[in-house]
This record gives sequence, structure tokens and C-alpha cells, in this order.
Amino acid sequence: MLGGTHGKILHVDLTSGRIEVEQPADDLYRLLVGGRALVSYLLLRDLPPRIDPLGPDNLLIFAPGILQGTNLPGAGRHGVGGKSPLSGALGSSEVGGWWGHEFKRAGYDALVIHGRAPSPVYLWIHDGQVEVRPADHLWGLTTAPTQAAIRAELQDERVRVAQIGPAGENGVLYAAVIHDLNRAAGRNGLGAVMGSKNLKAVAVRGTGDLAVADRARVTRVARWLGENYKEMMGWAAEGIGRGTQDGVMGLAPLGGLPTRNFGKPTFDHPELLSGERNYEMFLKGRDTCQGCPVRCKQVFQHEDPDPYRRLDPVYGGAEYEAMAALGSCCDVRDNLAVLKANELCNAYGLDAISTGMSIAFVMECFERGVLTRADTGGVEFRWGDGERLVRAVEEIARREGFGDVMAQGVARMSARFGPASEPFNLTIKGQELPMHEPRLKPAMGVGYAVAPVGADHQMNMHDTEYAQEGDGLHRVNAILEKPIGPVPLPVLNEEKMQIFYHEVNWAHFLDCALICQFYCYEYAHLADALSGVTGVEYGVRDVLAVGARAQTLARLFNLREGFTAADDRLPKRVMTAFESGPLAGIGISEEDFLWARRRFYELMKWDAENGAPTDECLRELELDKLL
Repeated sequence: MLGGTHGKILHVDLTSGRIEVEQPADDLYRLLVGGRALVSYLLLRDLPPRIDPLGPDNLLIFAPGILQGTNLPGAGRHGVGGKSPLSGALGSSEVGGWWGHEFKRAGYDALVIHGRAPSPVYLWIHDGQVEVRPADHLWGLTTAPTQAAIRAELQDERVRVAQIGPAGENGVLYAAVIHDLNRAAGRNGLGAVMGSKNLKAVAVRGTGDLAVADRARVTRVARWLGENYKEMMGWAAEGIGRGTQDGVMGLAPLGGLPTRNFGKPTFDHPELLSGERNYEMFLKGRDTCQGCPVRCKQVFQHEDPDPYRRLDPVYGGAEYEAMAALGSCCDVRDNLAVLKANELCNAYGLDAISTGMSIAFVMECFERGVLTRADTGGVEFRWGDGERLVRAVEEIARREGFGDVMAQGVARMSARFGPASEPFNLTIKGQELPMHEPRLKPAMGVGYAVAPVGADHQMNMHDTEYAQEGDGLHRVNAILEKPIGPVPLPVLNEEKMQIFYHEVNWAHFLDCALICQFYCYEYAHLADALSGVTGVEYGVRDVLAVGARAQTLARLFNLREGFTAADDRLPKRVMTAFESGPLAGIGISEEDFLWARRRFYELMKWDAENGAPTDECLRELELDKLL
């Protein structure tokens, strides 16, 4: 058995109550490592084609990787997967915190949930023991009371809880699975899948040891990180005024802060939503994930007689994506309203990106006359209305009034509202765009298009990182025969696509090994760590091959579910140049986009026309041994 694994995948059938343990061959772990690659493999193997994502046949998979449970810095993450009810494609979402570490210490490598319980339940997994417990008393509660009740019932404050709030119970198509109250497996609507199974929560506690083949080798990698992270991760290293919220002021001057549903070139007064302002007004402390010295997570608190202006520190604080999606994308300048909306996303279990984009879409429809008060139940949706923003989050989660329509997401709303709304339907494969501007980052735009889950900024590359010398270029050039220099931002050329190919495979590998993408590890560091943990020798190309396997398995799943190359597209709005602002005159031509997409297929050894993985690809990645 490989180090870092227990050789056990736990299967729980909520319909029958059957609990089984699968003991896969070592090759499965060696080739896939965990996370997204394992999720895609299990879906291909066990999920019937074209099933209803909210029916009992869907699977809900919790998938850490080999490195969880080893205390390697950055390994405080795990993956959640299934067939997405938002897109019908692969659903794969990654999340930080403590749950994945605790689950691995409980004695399993992954959890696969089948069926649907006849009434609400939660799972209790602890040191090899599994119980299905009634959860009728928890159904309808928001996340903080749910976690408190489960910990009190189990008489252990160290229990880690993955759960849904009312949004998942009510089948909001972008409901999230919330961990530790303020960390969301947010994208793809997997909280709705969990709710469809009448599964309120999965509570875990583990005290067991996890075998590591060569601890000294892993320690060397951890020591390197400890000696270098403050210099290399200065944006996030501990200290007031750091964190992802700094992205607001970092991107705004470049024209990269999405505003009014990506329809306006600049956001007026970005300083009003800045991390610095939030820290000065509301910062209570800092939080971190298991084994992480960085402590980039902000914790905010604010007392106010009005509950809609009060911030509860148990829900942490907003990251950049939430500040932009709920803030600038809705043209809301009230930072307290944005932070409260984010808090409600955590309390009710919603993806902040899709929530903000759904509200922005409705605001634009209202502004352009596609919707009127007669359509929305007498409610006005106006750009910049922070109070309406906050109320809308609750209405979506509860599916009250027009919130019931908004709970379907932008793509379904656009189909309902008609062709007049299509130009501002900013979705790919049914999923709303994240908060990064393709006109500034064109390779990231290609990444949005080809990502198996729909538009996603994590399984992607950020062009800005490679426009100057730095960690990104150094990492890529370590494997290339001919080094690449800085590549200008607004271009799609062969050098950019070479970077894209390697770095996107790296990003997918990180989502299999479940390492935080903010870490400054190079390819060789995690090859060494994986070798030390497993006892199997991994080289740099081996870890990149794990990422290629994850992409290829995901591609096979989506092709089986009816997706084609035509679904790998970008909305016209974000390809069309603004007439003013920092990005004036900069767009993405259809010719350049199609060339870049085709080039990506070729580099992956997929069919250049339709993106189907070739037999050569499957053989080289050794996937023919598994499929």
C-alpha cells in the first residue's frame, strides 16, 4: 500500500443504509493522487450516463488527496465532486480548512455517497466508524447553529463539519457545501446535490496516524517552504492589510475589476471596497487552514442594532471574489453591505460568485427594461443598491418571491427572459464567470472556455503572473528546453500557450494533491513531497501528468454527458473591446481564440477539431489501464 493512503474508499448508500469499503489497487492512487482526477474516474465508472443531477442516482464525492493528513504546509484542502446541477457537466470544487485532514486521519481516502435518505440525516465518521444519524432537528438551520448543534450532540468541539444551509436544502442550483462555517466548496451547485440526498452534514473526527514512506524527504520540502514563504508570498504573509481582498486595488487600475456585469470599463472609487478599508473598519483577527503558516484568512466583526448591518466573526470575512462579485459587479460601493452579503452566503450555503453574478444579471435586465416591477413582484433591482443586494441573498437561499427565479442561475434566467437578455448572459457551460477580466487576461479567458466545470479561475492561469519575471515563469522554465521570457498581457501566441499548457496541468495537479494554489512551491518540490509520502518516485513530468489525467478524465465525462467543443466558448461581451478605460481597444478576436483553443487541444493530444482525447493520449497517460 502506498504511503499517504489507507487503501480504503468509503461508500455510503443513503437509500438502503448500506456501508461498504472499497480497496482499490495502488495504481489508482499512483496515477490519480486524489481530488478531481479521482472524482472524474469514479463518476465515469459508477454514474449512469445522462442522469438527473438532483436525482438519487447522482454521486456526491468527498475526495482528499495523498498529501492530506501528512501535515505538509498547504495541504489543508480537499475536493468535493459530482454531476453539477448548474451545468450538467462535471462538478468539482475545492475547499480549504481542516475537514480533509481530519477525514484522512479518520481512516479513509475518499467518501462516495449514493442514493437519497428518506428523511434528513447527517454522517458521523470517526476513527474507522461510520454512523448515519437523524438530522430532522437540523433541517432548516443556517450553518453556525448546525455546527454548534452537531458538536454539542457529539460532545467534541474538535469535530469538523461539512454541511449545507437552507440554500442546499431548497435546491438552489449554485448552493455550496460549507466547511468550518467560512470555507466553501462553492462552485457547480454541489450543495444542491447534497440537499437532494437529504444529507445535512458530514461530521468527521480522526486521531489515527497516516503512514509516510520517507518523512525526512517531506520535511525538507516543508522546511524550504518555512524558510521562504514570507519573501515569496508577501501578499499573504501574516500582517495587517494582507489577503486576497488586496486584489480589488491591484486590479482596478488595470481595468481588471469586473464592473456592472463586465459591462463597464472601470469601477468608480474602488478604494471603498478595498481590503485596506475593510481591515481598518472591521478586522477582528486572522484565520488559517490546517498546517498553514500564512494565515491569509480575514475575520471581520461589526456590531450594529440592525441585523443586516452586523458582522458575525464566526463566518470569517470575504475574499476577493466575493468583494468583486457582490460589490463591483453589482456596482455596490457600500463595503459593509458587500461583507454582509458574503456572510449570508456562508450562513445559507451559497456560492458568492454565482450569487453576485445572478444579482448583477437581474440588475442589468431591470436597467435595460428586460424586466420590470411586474416581473419581480414589485421589487426594483438597481445598480449600486446595497440593501437590495443583501435582501436578495436571503430571498435566493429561501427561494422566496423573485429569489425563486434567481436561484436557477444566469443561464436559465436568460432562457426564461428571452433573446434580449442573451448579450449579458455571462456563463460558460451554464456557470457564471469568476471575477477576472479576459480582456486583461486572454489566456485565462481560454481557460474559462475549456475548464471542464464551466468558467473557473482556479484550474487556470493568470496572464499577469507571466508578464514579468517571477515565480510563474521560473516554474515553467524549469521544464522547458527553450526558456520563455515575459509575455505581454493582451496576446495569445505560442509562448503564451506553452505556459498555459504546463500551468493548467499544474493547477489540475494541485487540485488532485489538494495543495493551496497560493503556495510558492515549484514543480520539483511537490514531486519530492509526493515521492517522500508515497514511496513511489515521482519526477516533475509525473506530477504534470497527474494534472493531464484529471483534465482528460473530466473531458471524457463531459463528452459522455453530451458536451462538445462548441461548449468551449467565451461570451461575446468579454471578447469585445471597451471604448474607454485602461483596456480601451483591447479585445479577443474570434480568430485568436479559436487558434488558442485548437492549440490547447493539440498540446493535450486531444483531437484538434473536437477536443476528444485520442488513443495516444490515453496510452501515454496510462489511463488505458483504468478505463
